[in-house]
Amino acid sequence: MIHFVGAGSGAADLITLRGKSLLEKADVIIYAGSLVNPELLDFARPDCEIHNSAVMTLDEVIEVMKRAEESGRTTVRLHTGDPCVYGAIREQMDRLDALSIEYDVCPGVSSFCGAASALKAEYTLPDVSQTVILTRMAGRTPVPESESIESLAAHKATMVIFLSTGMLEELSQRLISGGYSAETPAAIIYKATWPDEKVCRCTIGTLARTAAENGIKKTALITVGNFLGDVRSLSKLYSPDFETEFRKAKEQ
Repeated sequence: MIHFVGAGSGAADLITLRGKSLLEKADVIIYAGSLVNPELLDFARPDCEIHNSAVMTLDEVIEVMKRAEESGRTTVRLHTGDPCVYGAIREQMDRLDALSIEYDVCPGVSSFCGAASALKAEYTLPDVSQTVILTRMAGRTPVPESESIESLAAHKATMVIFLSTGMLEELSQRLISGGYSAETPAAIIYKATWPDEKVCRCTIGTLARTAAENGIKKTALITVGNFLGDVRSLSKLYSPDFETEFRKAKEQ
């Protein structure tokens, strides 16, 4: 069996209980060494075979899985955050399907959740935004034209932008072209939940300058939107005149 495991957003103790248990039992671990906290490997058995996928091709990763399966061993494929977001797991699953090798997925805490915790923020505020857009700038991996930064910015929803720290000048311009004002609140969260986490609050117009002033060139998320501002409404859920199946409305 191959277990795809979400390592969490950075801090080793943010892995799920299930993920930790799978690491402790694994015969083979293939981990994303460029992003996963190496402290998680402390959960591995002393005799566990460990591979760093940062220096491997897809073919090499699959070959390790195949050899482990042929010898009756269990493999954990350890991905950063939650593997469903920019985890490149679908291509691995397709190869395993072709080889008739079974696998499952253990979810993890995504870095966009870690970023919200670092900001002490809620992405979905009444009368501000009820939608969160997870996206990225086009780089070596293209982005469909229908998902351009400009078209997504037109919604003025909360945006969390991955893998784009090296393109902040262009990102600012495209967000503004899409409809945000240059004064819209933004934040750069470097290594959310890691010991060296850094939160830099700014505006869309000052993203590039803020990153430069703080020496941030990679491993950061960009958050954009008025959820970072001071204007908000109260949730109806706890309003005394709001009735639910658990609580009757109270007369005012």
